[in-house]
Amino acid sequence: MRSGRRRAALLLVPVVAVALAWLLRNPDEGARDLANSGTVVMATDAAVRGEYLARAGNCMHCHTQSGGADYAGGRAIETPFGGVYTSNLTPDAKTGLGAWSADDFWSAMHYGVSKGGRWLLPVFPYGNFTRVSRADSDAIYAYLRSVPAVSHANREHELVWPFDSQWALGLWRALFFRTQTFRADSSQSETWNRGAYLVQGLGHCGACHSARNALGASSDVAALAGGMIPTQNWYAPALSPRWESVVRPRKVDELVQLLQAGTSTRSAAMGPMAEVVLHSTQFLTLGDLTAMAVYLNDLPPVPDAHGATSKTLNSSGSVAPAGEGLYKDHCAHCHAVDGQGVLHAYPALAGSSVVNMVPPVNLVQIVLHGGFPPATSANPRPFGMPPFALSLSDHDIAAVLSYVRSAWGNRAGEVTPQDVDRLRGRSH
Repeated sequence: MRSGRRRAALLLVPVVAVALAWLLRNPDEGARDLANSGTVVMATDAAVRGEYLARAGNCMHCHTQSGGADYAGGRAIETPFGGVYTSNLTPDAKTGLGAWSADDFWSAMHYGVSKGGRWLLPVFPYGNFTRVSRADSDAIYAYLRSVPAVSHANREHELVWPFDSQWALGLWRALFFRTQTFRADSSQSETWNRGAYLVQGLGHCGACHSARNALGASSDVAALAGGMIPTQNWYAPALSPRWESVVRPRKVDELVQLLQAGTSTRSAAMGPMAEVVLHSTQFLTLGDLTAMAVYLNDLPPVPDAHGATSKTLNSSGSVAPAGEGLYKDHCAHCHAVDGQGVLHAYPALAGSSVVNMVPPVNLVQIVLHGGFPPATSANPRPFGMPPFALSLSDHDIAAVLSYVRSAWGNRAGEVTPQDVDRLRGRSH
């Protein structure tokens, strides 16, 4: 980890001159656009709408530490560059947003600039939130002004040098951040455009479902081409509905069900996505969930993170002989001998996107550490899967997963004991 941080820090050196030139040529990059700003009226309907929008942005989950008051901050977020602690969003005058105006809040959302002019760390996904409209920003601000004020001092981040400095952050912004305004596509439906706005903006799906470079910057967040989630060792797959040819095309209602209930007829949300459903998407309206599903289903196919397209994913054919027996002993009683699972209980493994995914990171994580869909209003008692980290060896897990990834029409590559060993014992 330390060597990785040193390499990332060294990568800053050759770009300093270019980035500084750009930054000096654009000295007002962080300035606020006050021409279109206005005084927020603390209307009840604005706060109610803002609460809904805050749910869509999953704000409370990140800005609430375990056992702490809602929105009071303090949650630790691990990054490859050190620890970051989320800020207090309650209207406390000294430690929260009590002294912030609607303009200050808009500056943070749209420009990534805090009150007083400091650049915010991109762990706060202003690369996505910059697309949020001023009206929606003002509504969220109105809601946050209505929550109970909590005195909870913000904790200093624990980033390694030079990532703890404003000059390094300025260089990063010069290279990787541009303010944007969402513009509806006149060739698409109102539903499609609403989905695009939510996915690209408040939903900040690209913050996870996009690959990141050595400096932590996401690739094209609108492409949603998939990538590893830093430090969590989960893979957020490309969101194209046609990413893997062996998987049947998904339907809008199935995707809506997954986002609302955490499970669908063919899959279940687990790992970081389970948290998104638990704290955010289950609370969205059917209209907004449908809009997101319509937009996601219209995404074009993209190459996966390994440079292969779905047509090139094939098994090597050398499946470990013990895999089938292990499957019958440990898996078949839930997922069935033919891999079809049990409807609304245990996901089918035949034709599963998780099973066929490249890389097989999520599949290994689920077998090692267990699979637990979120408890939602639509599915308050989900069926979970126990962890097998203590009962199966690396070789056993590799064998059974290699079998699953080649059975019942699945055509994914083998899992090796080394794949399992790299994830065993790591945080998830």
